[in-house]
Amino acid sequence: MFEGLKEKLGRFKSDVEEGAEEAAAEETAAAGDADSVSAPESEPEAPAAEADSGAAPDAGDADEEPSKEERIKQAQKEAKKERGLGERAKMFATGKTVITEEELEEPLEQLELALLQGDVEMSVASAIVERLRENLVGQTRSQVQTGEIVVENAIGDALKEVISVGQFDFDARIQAADKPVTIIFTGINGVGKTTSIAKLSRYLEERGLSSVIANGDTYRAGANEQIREHAAALDTKLIAHEQGGDPAAVIYDAVEYAKANDIDVVLGDTAGRLHTSNDLMSQLEKIDRVVGPDLTLFVDEAVAGQDATQRAQKFDEAAEIDGVILTKADADSSGGAAISIAHVTGKPILFLGVGQGYDDLERFDPEVIVDRIIN
Repeated sequence: MFEGLKEKLGRFKSDVEEGAEEAAAEETAAAGDADSVSAPESEPEAPAAEADSGAAPDAGDADEEPSKEERIKQAQKEAKKERGLGERAKMFATGKTVITEEELEEPLEQLELALLQGDVEMSVASAIVERLRENLVGQTRSQVQTGEIVVENAIGDALKEVISVGQFDFDARIQAADKPVTIIFTGINGVGKTTSIAKLSRYLEERGLSSVIANGDTYRAGANEQIREHAAALDTKLIAHEQGGDPAAVIYDAVEYAKANDIDVVLGDTAGRLHTSNDLMSQLEKIDRVVGPDLTLFVDEAVAGQDATQRAQKFDEAAEIDGVILTKADADSSGGAAISIAHVTGKPILFLGVGQGYDDLERFDPEVIVDRIIN
C-alpha cells in the first residue's frame, strides 16, 4: 500500500533537490561578489535637467520615461534584491542556503496534480501542498546535511497533520470503557463488514477481551450462514434472529447476553445500505435509540479511492460515525482513501484490512504510516 503516493512524494523531493542545486549554482556565482554588495547610502537623485525643467513632458515621452518616483522605487527594489542576493551568497559561503517560494512553485503544482491523479480528495491534496509550502519556504538547509532531510521532514509533518485528524487509542478506549462495549458496523454491501467483524473479534481476543457477535443484517439472504461460519471458526458466540427480523432487537439481545455472561464487547453487524436509503438509515437510528452503541464504525474498501471518501462523508452526515476500517488495503497501491478520509470527515481511520486471514487486521498508526511512505 502507498507505493503510488510514495513515488509521487519521492518525485516532489527530487524536484525540490534539483531546484536547490540550481539555486546553489547561482549563489556560488554570487558568492564572489558578496563583499562588494552593499545597500545604497541614500535614495537615488532624479536627473537635474529633468528635475529643474519647468517644461511639461512631451505626451509621446510619457510612456517611455519613468517618473522620479518610479525610478526611486525601481532603484530601491534592485537594491533590496542585491542585498538579498548578497545575504544568500554569504550564507552559501558558510554552507547554507534558504528555500524560496519561487523554486517550490512548480514542484508543488506537479505534486498537487499527481495527488489528484492518485485518488487523493481535492481539498486534502490542497491541504498537503499548502502545509508543504508553509513548512519549507524560508527553511535553511545545510549543504553538509542535504536539503533532502529538510524536505523529508516537511513531507512527514504535512502528512501527519492530514491523516491524524480525530485519532484516538482504540485499545485504551475499549479497555477503559464500562463493559460491555457495543460497536456497530455500517457501510454498503460487499465491502467486507462481516469479515472485519470476525477479524476484530480475533484482535480483541488476542488482547484478553471476549466478544459476542450480533447479526443485525437480517435482510440479506445468507447473511446468517456467512456470519455463523465466522463465529464457529473463531469459537465466538453468535446472536441471530430469523431473516427479516428487527436488527435493533438482535443487537439488544446480544447486549443482554453480554451483560449476563460478562462478555466485554458486542460486535453488531448491520445491513449494507446506501446513505440515500431512508428505510435502512431509520434502522440505524432505531439501533441508536434502543442500544446506544459506544462506537459506530464505517467500513469500506481502500481500493474505492475517492468513492470511499465520499461515502464516508455521507454516512457520517446521515448516521454519525466514530471511525473507519478500510478493507483490501493490501491491494491499494495509491493510498488515496487512507490519506483523505480522516481529513474530510474529521473521523479517524482505525484499522486496515491487509489480507483474508483473521489476523490480517492492522492498527492505523499515523506515525508508522508516514514512516512507510517517506522512507
